[in-house]
Amino acid sequence: QVQLVESGGGLVQPGGSLRLSCAASGSIFSINAMGWYRQAPGKQRELVATAATGGSTNYADSVKGRFTISRDNAKNTVYLQMNSLKPEDTAVYYCNADVRRRRWAPPDDYWGQGTQVTVSS
Repeated sequence: QVQLVESGGGLVQPGGSLRLSCAASGSIFSINAMGWYRQAPGKQRELVATAATGGSTNYADSVKGRFTISRDNAKNTVYLQMNSLKPEDTAVYYCNADVRRRRWAPPDDYWGQGTQVTVSS
């Protein structure tokens, strides 16, 4: 199996910063895209940012210029640096990875358990 373990959430004041980490472990041959999604109370889960193996990234318009996604492929880890945080960034943040467990197997989608980010004064 594959496990994604997130860390780094917490309570921060508006304008502050947090860094989320997500490490993938288990039966992994390769990982395609890794990314972050979030879900606020009463809302649907939404894309925050994704990073492909080759380095290309994609961001939601609401976080462009404030959040930065990065990967350490050797450690199967993805990070999300969040700066200039706003109250509307409050949500549970989920890590996602597109994992190939064997050379010729199709990739499967895996999710972390989520980490709470609260932006409040």
